[in-house]
Amino acid sequence: MSWLKLFYRIRRRMPGFKDLFYNVFGWFLFGLINPLWRCISRIPALPLFSGWRRRGEIEHDPEKSEDKQRLRKYSSDVNAGVTEVLQDNRNESWPSEQKAEEEDELHCDYDSTWESEHVESPPSKKTTYSKGHRNYKFSRFENAARDMWNYRHDYPNLHRTQNSWQQEHDAKPNLNFYLGNTPSLPDGVYIKDFHNNWYGDYTRLEYVHTFIQWLFPLQEPGVNYEAKTLTKQEIQDFLNSDDAKCNLRVSYELMLDFYGIKLKDVKTGEVTRAPNWSERFQNLNRHTHNNLRITRILKCLGTLGYPHYQAPLVQFFLEETLVNNELQSVKDSALSYFVFSVLNRQERQKLLKFAYEHYEPKEEFVWCPKKIQRVWSSHWQE
Repeated sequence: MSWLKLFYRIRRRMPGFKDLFYNVFGWFLFGLINPLWRCISRIPALPLFSGWRRRGEIEHDPEKSEDKQRLRKYSSDVNAGVTEVLQDNRNESWPSEQKAEEEDELHCDYDSTWESEHVESPPSKKTTYSKGHRNYKFSRFENAARDMWNYRHDYPNLHRTQNSWQQEHDAKPNLNFYLGNTPSLPDGVYIKDFHNNWYGDYTRLEYVHTFIQWLFPLQEPGVNYEAKTLTKQEIQDFLNSDDAKCNLRVSYELMLDFYGIKLKDVKTGEVTRAPNWSERFQNLNRHTHNNLRITRILKCLGTLGYPHYQAPLVQFFLEETLVNNELQSVKDSALSYFVFSVLNRQERQKLLKFAYEHYEPKEEFVWCPKKIQRVWSSHWQE
């Protein structure tokens, strides 16, 4: 009888044999081999070999590369206040945001509101934040900022090849849907049917989750696997089509009505409360998945010809959440996502200044660097 057969026979007859075997094996590995290796490693010749091996790992491990090491040294020097050393060791390949702002406890690399927008790749270093209650809130903002950075910079890391469905059926499914040539999937609804039959049908708009990706398409996928992402050529053709853009505006008004909002000025994008705002605001506070929908709507407006509609809608939500205290379930999304979907940098700065002015308590405001907050505070004190 082979040793292997004997092992399996004992294992079947003794239910606890498996655990006993692993315990003995673990003791042998960690209780005998590990101490033995520590003793052997103290032999004078071995450290030379170990040091050579570590140097080889550093040369080939991207996490231990020279740039990473210098970046960590840079951060430690900032914390120690040794600014003169930084000037000598600064690496020109580091992100443009990596300047004195690293000393700011609320500096976020993915927030290009206060820096240059012309960055080809996302920042690679981690952001620092203060301790205590601000930790969780700022980390949430940092995650949101990464997503919004990708959107504002046109998805630099997005793989843009068409999927097999688009190659075989329709290379411009979103444009053809908005021109009324094809229905949405899987609902099978044409754009005019959405506008004529779904307007005011709040139950269907709330509980059907497969239409929003068709009404407001993006270059990034959504939860409806039958909806298609926008291609660069499709975006260009959409922008050149007055019919498609007009239908998109009607879709926007449909969803505004669902949220209790009315488009006051078609040219500027100014919005105001609709007559049914109280009821619809209650629905917004109860169903927070609409925050994701609003973020998608804002992104789509910026992509398909209505970037000037973004700031007025965000301003509306900031007023309702921070001034009127009506939409408390929307407040965090408005600050972390809505504001940073606005493509115009000057408009984002105005929105953040308005938010800071009305946010309480101000020591918990994490959506812009401390140095900016100090400037705003000093101006108000004067």
